[in-house]
Amino acid sequence: MVVSFIKLYGQQTDQLNHIVSFQDSLNHRFLTEETSPLPAEKIPGFKGLSFFKADTTYCVKALFVRTPYETPFIMKTTTDREPVYVKYGEAYFQLQGTEQKLAIYQSQQLKQEEEFTDHLFLPFTDVTNGVSSYEGGRFIDLKIPKKDSILIDFNRAYNPYCAYNNLYSCPIPPEENHLNIEIKAGVRKYDKRLTTQD
Repeated sequence: MVVSFIKLYGQQTDQLNHIVSFQDSLNHRFLTEETSPLPAEKIPGFKGLSFFKADTTYCVKALFVRTPYETPFIMKTTTDREPVYVKYGEAYFQLQGTEQKLAIYQSQQLKQEEEFTDHLFLPFTDVTNGVSSYEGGRFIDLKIPKKDSILIDFNRAYNPYCAYNNLYSCPIPPEENHLNIEIKAGVRKYDKRLTTQD
């Protein structure tokens, strides 16, 4: 029992460290002019994004089912841009006592670039949208799993860039990826009128 507790505690500590590292990296990107989605005049006053409290219960190990015969499709965006994606697989997991399923996609353009050949894209919406999180949904970046499971950490959910700057064109999460629960993890709603976040 003691060994199991130590193992579990160690895993939770590692997860929390990964979450903090993700938050620090994201804030650094927003503070750097070359990588920030913020309008140039907002960068000097930026004090950091607002995140939900880190919660390891939102780190879920999902069953990953490959869907190899899907037809590429145009994912809707906030503009007239028409990026092509394909459903790469489906993730099945339990969260808040209920069975959940999310589709995971692959950009047909990005996969042509060497650094993104194993990149997968998980856009989703949930009950917090428009209340405590961005109304347009959030994204999670994943990598192609080597086995039949995939780790989804909702603490790494981030807002599309159009949440910060209207100049961006962002994918709109497909209806099949709505979770009828609250995902109180990841980046919170951003107020464009502010230069800092509480």
